[in-house]
Amino acid sequence: MTSTQNQGRLAGRVALITGVGGGQGRVAARRFAEEGAVVVGADIKTEGFAATQRQVEVAGGTMTGNGSLDLTDDAAVRTWVDDAADRHGGIDIVYNNAGAFALGGIATLTPGQWRWSIDRELNQVFTVTHAAWPHLVARGGGVVLNVGSTAGLISLNGGSGIAHSAAKAAVIGMTRDLADEGGPHGIRAVCISPGSVESESTAAFFADPAIRRQLLEPQIVKRLGRPEDIVEAALYLVSDAASFITGTNIVIDGGYTAR
Repeated sequence: MTSTQNQGRLAGRVALITGVGGGQGRVAARRFAEEGAVVVGADIKTEGFAATQRQVEVAGGTMTGNGSLDLTDDAAVRTWVDDAADRHGGIDIVYNNAGAFALGGIATLTPGQWRWSIDRELNQVFTVTHAAWPHLVARGGGVVLNVGSTAGLISLNGGSGIAHSAAKAAVIGMTRDLADEGGPHGIRAVCISPGSVESESTAAFFADPAIRRQLLEPQIVKRLGRPEDIVEAALYLVSDAASFITGTNIVIDGGYTAR
């Protein structure tokens, strides 16, 4: 198959993508590679990481990185980021896609579950971006793309996602500050907030007919989102075509929050 590395909207750009072991991260790794990016992925799911590598290769690209990386480990994250910059001569894109959280409200979530969720939904976004920032500055610019959620804007699931909501609201706010601080260095920062997106990791949750009806009834578009719906927007936002977009949050939810 003909290589895509020297073609496309992201030709030759070095993109760090977290959470590539499945779902949106897997689709992002493949599509970014198809658009010419040099993809450096990270996930703690070794088998999922390897499966994504194979998909990227079939698409005509390559993905290096770390398939057993704990993104809450500051030193390990810095090693992953620095190695990527050393190997490829710099970094152009940081795509903070990875996340995980425990469900529960204030009456049911334990302090341990709260801290676990905040580490994986908020703190690791800071850790990865903090490690990559000097490389983006040295590059003379780049893009930080964060993944928020509609949960960062409105209450969902009867208030049973308090840690998820708090973390994603913070990620949306962090994005504005990153844009402000990065502006003088040519660094843009943008957040994408998906609504209900069905993938292999969420399929079991959405399989419940009652949950599916509850989520789709208020939506304007009467289907669940697909990873591709999010990733195609991400591709645009990190490309030169979006060079006037920074410091904002793009909601992709089939019109759920519009109502």
